[in-house]
Amino acid sequence: MSQYHPHTPEETQAMLKSLGLTSLDELFKDIPDSVKRGVPADERPGLSQMETLREMETLAARNTRYGLTLRGAGCYDHFIPPIVKQLANKKEFLSAYTPYQAELSQGVLQAIFEYQTLICELTGMDASNAGVYDFATAAAEAAVMCRERRRTVALVSEAAHPDTIAVMRTYGYGTDTEVRVVPLKDGRTDPDALKTMLADDVASLYIRQPNYFGLLEDVPTLFAAAKDAGVKCVLGVNPMTLALLPGGGELGADVVCGDVQPFGLPMAYGGPHAGFMACTKALMRRLPGRIAGQTTDAQGQRAFVLTLQAREQHIRREKAASNICTNHAHCALTASIYLTYMGLTGVAAVAQSCVSKAHYFADELCRIGGVSLRHKGEFFHEFVTDLPDPEAVEAALHGHGILSGLSVKGGMLWCVTEKASKAQLDTAVKLVREVCEGA
Repeated sequence: MSQYHPHTPEETQAMLKSLGLTSLDELFKDIPDSVKRGVPADERPGLSQMETLREMETLAARNTRYGLTLRGAGCYDHFIPPIVKQLANKKEFLSAYTPYQAELSQGVLQAIFEYQTLICELTGMDASNAGVYDFATAAAEAAVMCRERRRTVALVSEAAHPDTIAVMRTYGYGTDTEVRVVPLKDGRTDPDALKTMLADDVASLYIRQPNYFGLLEDVPTLFAAAKDAGVKCVLGVNPMTLALLPGGGELGADVVCGDVQPFGLPMAYGGPHAGFMACTKALMRRLPGRIAGQTTDAQGQRAFVLTLQAREQHIRREKAASNICTNHAHCALTASIYLTYMGLTGVAAVAQSCVSKAHYFADELCRIGGVSLRHKGEFFHEFVTDLPDPEAVEAALHGHGILSGLSVKGGMLWCVTEKASKAQLDTAVKLVREVCEGA
């Protein structure tokens, strides 16, 4: 296996020295001993296929399988029709990575083009790229897209996902984009605070809909204030909500971004996902990554190509606004299959089921003594409740095969999707009641 080792021992030692380290063990000291193999890889005896499978099954048995998942916070447990995986796993899709030789990659390019078309139809925007890595990456790339020479500040609502804010700050460090956080008021972006922050150096405003706490933001009011100040508007969305709520085009967004994970991608320990980005025609040439276009070849036949490629990440990298030149193409393809199979009617039915079941569950929880909604107002399928003892609630649900909501300070962020049955939700309510009223 030595031909697969990219570095010589001397090169490895040189890299360790540059990091101020003396050994590989020191490099990986933060990894818990409980997940390390005791015997070094080069001293471990080889296993047969049967032995390898048996060991993998033993490892898999250590996982906890939940019958009901009530946790979201950016990664959602939706039903995936079997046909989605069946089609997505066809070898034609698995073998082709990315269309470096466009004329030989017509199938992949067509799949990307159709994905872009679906994203544009869903968001109400003019153009979409082939996707990026995840929700947070899409939001950070959108903020960079909106920079101007004299406008280098990106505003982001405190109600955005904490991971998104963190990634935007990381991007800001590398692109000289200052990220300023707009504070909250009652769980939503404070419009009064926003107005005081719309200075002449602000380039963009990022609002998530629904926000991290599940609440629906007053996007028209927030975007109107931003537009009056000459600030571009970025809308981060859970795409499942777009079957019921206005798209970015209707709300005046310049860029709409999000994650297609709800469309046929499993939770899978949090990834991989596929971030999507769509924008107005005015910003089309600033979209990062790849864009597939439709044209005709020399014989007049329908053909697909990579278009708008003369952007700086491919030619003058030191001046590039973005260095993303790839995407999670197979995840995007899977989302396309899901959307095509379900259709708008099917996606709307799933979204409506999520709303109905989430509101039923919230109402039932709030009948329990000591439990109440933290914030008033409309929500989609996530909401926060205050609880007397969130840790005890999580433990009780875990003991009955239910993954609880995400613990937040003094409460819990719950999520309900169409996969939850009424009987399962009633069982969860019963367990929460036993903990809270017992406490």
